[in-house]
Amino acid sequence: MPPHPASVYQLLGGEDGISRLVDVFYDIVEQDPAAAPLHALHLDGHGVAHSRVEQTRFLMGFFGGPRLYVEFHGHSDVRAIHAHVPITGETRDIWIRSMNLAFDRAGIAADVKEKAMSALTKAAQLVHDVNPLRLAAEDAAATIPRQRSGC
Repeated sequence: MPPHPASVYQLLGGEDGISRLVDVFYDIVEQDPAAAPLHALHLDGHGVAHSRVEQTRFLMGFFGGPRLYVEFHGHSDVRAIHAHVPITGETRDIWIRSMNLAFDRAGIAADVKEKAMSALTKAAQLVHDVNPLRLAAEDAAATIPRQRSGC
């Protein structure tokens, strides 16, 4: 019987590797001026310290390890987790760029990064596409009559 392939969780170094990745990611979010809009979203919520813990728990299960986020919250539906956050295309793209950079700074092998980022990018796109706050804001903006310019 062939051995099971290693999970992304194992390839990232288990809990320690994911914790390091998340710490590097949130260091970028807090310190990189290009990530300021994403940082602001976290400050409007429970804060970055809280997000470090929760994202570590989430990513452990997301990548095939212990499902600690589910144990604490009863689910791991990224759409429900982010339903209260007005995720725009800009903040989605900042999140993806920041996470991509975090993989590089954490020294994660390119093949592991590619596998992990593929899944994370799909999740980030899903969260953006179905975000109720963003959709409501876009609907409201579409119903406001536009002022005509005098030109």
